Amino acid sequence: MSAVTITAANFENEVMKSDKPVLIDFWASWCGPCMMVSPLVDEIAEETSAVKVGKVNVDEEGALAADFGIESIPTLVVIKDGKIVKKSVGAIPKQEILKLINV
Repeated sequence: MSAVTITAANFENEVMKSDKPVLIDFWASWCGPCMMVSPLVDEIAEETSAVKVGKVNVDEEGALAADFGIESIPTLVVIKDGKIVKKSVGAIPKQEILKLINV
């Protein structure tokens, strides 16, 4: 399954009401490290059904990014049962992303 675009409008349904953990990639198109992480996040979305994968464009969803206290991007956040359980800031390799979601 491909990554879902997360917005303030669909956040409640896609993230808070998800029956499985959600990996959210906070990113922006002008961010070089984000462009390195984004394809890895997409691969994980295609390869596993154990987690839902979403992406938040911080330029389009500034309020949502602020709600999460995002100060640097890329930031990866794992939410389970409506709570943040893991967070990683900066570009990391695919193996590290997989460790975040415990796949």
